[in-house]
Amino acid sequence: MMNAKQDKSEKRPVVFLDRDGTLNIEAGYIKELENLNLIDGAAEAVKRLNMLGIKAILVTNQTGAARDYYPEAHILALNERLEKLLAEQGAFLDAVYYCPHLPAPDAKIEKYARECDCRKPAVGMVEQAYREHDNLDRALSFVVGDKATDVELAKNCGARGVLVETGYGERVQKGDYQWPVEPDFQARSISEAVDWIISVVNENIQETSKKLD
Repeated sequence: MMNAKQDKSEKRPVVFLDRDGTLNIEAGYIKELENLNLIDGAAEAVKRLNMLGIKAILVTNQTGAARDYYPEAHILALNERLEKLLAEQGAFLDAVYYCPHLPAPDAKIEKYARECDCRKPAVGMVEQAYREHDNLDRALSFVVGDKATDVELAKNCGARGVLVETGYGERVQKGDYQWPVEPDFQARSISEAVDWIISVVNENIQETSKKLD
């Protein structure tokens, strides 16, 4: 299978990935870069997507700057650390999108205080990815995250939704955080989520020679 960053000849399946609690350990608002650390198996899971030509795109709500916890540059630095940690294990993200906005009155910094179309579960980040990457296959798209808003995003953009039980996932389904949801699949971790995604992709590829291993 051609490396995903080199494959431009056909539509590719795409996985829109949440960040905190999905790829890296949930640690609240991360003020020190070294406190962003990968969940066990996350890099290997992303690497599997990479090797099979399935696009891996980060879509994450990041309100720390809006809440005046740190500058927006720190959000960029955290995302860069995530990519660095993935790269150390041979994995990569095909694109990174984040929403820094937060509706008033929770936003403390005026320029971020707004209702926007990019804050999940709104579809703005996903639609931007489709505009900027014309080889993404909407029919084989997935959203993976640990929050109800990730599953709602999947429904809003016509993707299959996967709730991971890491991060806030278990609390979501217990009703302790946000609200319970009905994902297309509930996974114990990003690794199990990727197993399911690959099985779904294979079921939808007709030519046996193109099946993913």
